[in-house]
Parts: sequence; structure tokens; C-alpha cells
Amino acid sequence: MKSVIIIIVILLIILTVLRRNRQRSVRADYIRSYPFPPALYEKLRQRRPELALRDCQLVEDALRQFFLAYLQGGCRYVSMPSRVTDDLWHELILYTRHYELFCKKAFGRFMHHTPAVVLSKDKRNNTGLRRMWWFCCREENIDPCKPSRLPLLFAIDYKLKIAGGFVYSPDCRALQNNNGASSVVPYCGTDFSCADFDGTTDGFGDGADGSSDGGGDSGGDGGGHSCGGGCGGGD
Repeated sequence: MKSVIIIIVILLIILTVLRRNRQRSVRADYIRSYPFPPALYEKLRQRRPELALRDCQLVEDALRQFFLAYLQGGCRYVSMPSRVTDDLWHELILYTRHYELFCKKAFGRFMHHTPAVVLSKDKRNNTGLRRMWWFCCREENIDPCKPSRLPLLFAIDYKLKIAGGFVYSPDCRALQNNNGASSVVPYCGTDFSCADFDGTTDGFGDGADGSSDGGGDSGGDGGGHSCGGGCGGGD
């Protein structure tokens, strides 16, 4: 009798995991295919008149990557690493009904806005950035510990030459070895696995299996991973 109960419990766990994975897959497909409001590009170009239509499309791709990372991270707290993507997110939120419906279908809950930030002494924002870096790298098959390139969301400000945007390099050690020849001092992808900023690596790879779908918007939940070695530079 005991063995039967154990088998039933195991089967229930398997079914729960399968159902959760299926739900996440459906939601991810919805995010990838969601038709943004037609006038959204025009609103973005009022903020950033230097952007061409194809640039706006790229920013939209970056925002979708942001939403996908939030979903894959179990809808826990994330931070926005791009100024121009944050601009588009702001404009989308102003379409209140569209955004509420989008959030309900994409996440099963409302996604509140978080500011565009870089690594600092703020542990909560750092946790959100590390989580975002991890899942954006996973989306593009990039090693988050030893990145050879940047995910779109972390590259787009520099790519579009956004005034006041955040400039990232996959690994700043090459620039350091070049005696700082570059006129731009970037933030470093390798810093996301580094504890020097706040004494932790919270958010980096925690829940990488996506097992925390029921989590809330709270940072500093521990479980962060470290890649070992030193940090890549930064501010």
C-alpha cells in the first residue's frame, strides 16, 4: 500500500511539472507573437526621433526578450538593463487595457514596471539584473559565465547609439589589456557573476530550471550561482 502511495505521489509531481512546462511554453509563444499596438512605434519615435522604423522593430524584439526572461525566471523580480527598451515598455504600459490583457495571458499576473539600472550597491536591482542576464543569455545560447557576445537586450542601447544608454561589453578584460584605448568605458557581462558589488550573486542562475513559477516580485532570494574567478571590470 505504501509503495502505491509513493507511485501516485511521483506521478502527481510529474504531471504537475509537465502541466507547468506546457503552460510556460504556451505563454512564451503568446509573448513572441503578441501584436503590439499599431501606434507604439510612433510614440517611441516621439521620445527618440533618431530611430528609424527598423530600429523600432529591433527595440520591440528586445522588449519581447525582456518579457520572455521574466517568464522563464518564474515571474520573479527583474530589472531593466536598457534605456531605449524601457522607453518602449513605458509606452506599452500607457495602453492600459492592452497591457493588462497582455500580462494576464503572458504571465497570469500583472507585471509592474522596474527602472532601467546597472549593477550598483542596490541588492534588489542587482538581483533583478543578474536574473535578466542569465535568462537572456539562455535565450540566445550564450554562456552567462564566459559570454562571447551580448544578448540583444544588453547590446541594443549601444547598437542604436542611444543618448544616455547603457554600454556593455561581454568581457572587459580585453579592453583592460588594451590599456583602456577605447573612449567608452562599458559595463561588463562578466560582472553579473561577480559578488563585488553587493557581496552576493543572488539572481545569477537561481531557479534556472524555472521551478519557481509561483514566486513574487521580491529580490534577494538567494540561490545565486558563481562562475568563479574575478570580475570583468565595470564602473
